[in-house]
Amino acid sequence: MRLLPALTGLICATYASASPVQLSGFAIDETEVSVAQFAAFAAKTTLTTAAERDGGGFEWGAGWQRRPGWTYRAPQGLPAQSDEPAVHVSWTEADAYCKAAGGRLPTRAEWLSAAYTEQRPLPPDGFATGVTYPYPVGADAKGMNTNSTQHVPVGTTKQGVNGLFDMGANVWEWLADRQGDAALTAGGSWWYGPSKTRAEGMQWKPASFYAVYVGFRCVY
Repeated sequence: MRLLPALTGLICATYASASPVQLSGFAIDETEVSVAQFAAFAAKTTLTTAAERDGGGFEWGAGWQRRPGWTYRAPQGLPAQSDEPAVHVSWTEADAYCKAAGGRLPTRAEWLSAAYTEQRPLPPDGFATGVTYPYPVGADAKGMNTNSTQHVPVGTTKQGVNGLFDMGANVWEWLADRQGDAALTAGGSWWYGPSKTRAEGMQWKPASFYAVYVGFRCVY
């Protein structure tokens, strides 16, 4: 499997998060899984994603439209940087990554706890222990990548509740929760406004779906 030049040499590196954040009963990735991490996993497991097999992932235009060549390696048709979030990944592919990394996808309950309720004993930046915030970055929506034209590299927006990045916006993230062929996604994405980053903004999507707006992170 050919790797992008920027990713050469990364296939021998671990693809588990370098800095999971420990909360009550579980730890969660500080950031969304990156292209470099997912590429290392794909190389080690000889994975060809559905987006790669099927000729490209989806973007919303006049309905859902397949974009030729769009994969986690080229999210919007151009080669990805190693620190971009891995998108165009289905629920099954995200689930397999997390299991191989020694974890799993987060449940809805875990997501709500991590994204909105501050649990650090001495949190910085004005956060208060035990407070549940309306947005993953606090009392207001400032600092998230919303109403934009594309995602940004992981860990580059405002650090939010529990020291996590992009639990709100940048890309939707797959959760463990299933209803038949559908799986829950949380956090909203760069394409939407702040309302989708709230707890009530979660959406069910086909588990086989893959698009430029959807990525993931793991819990342990």
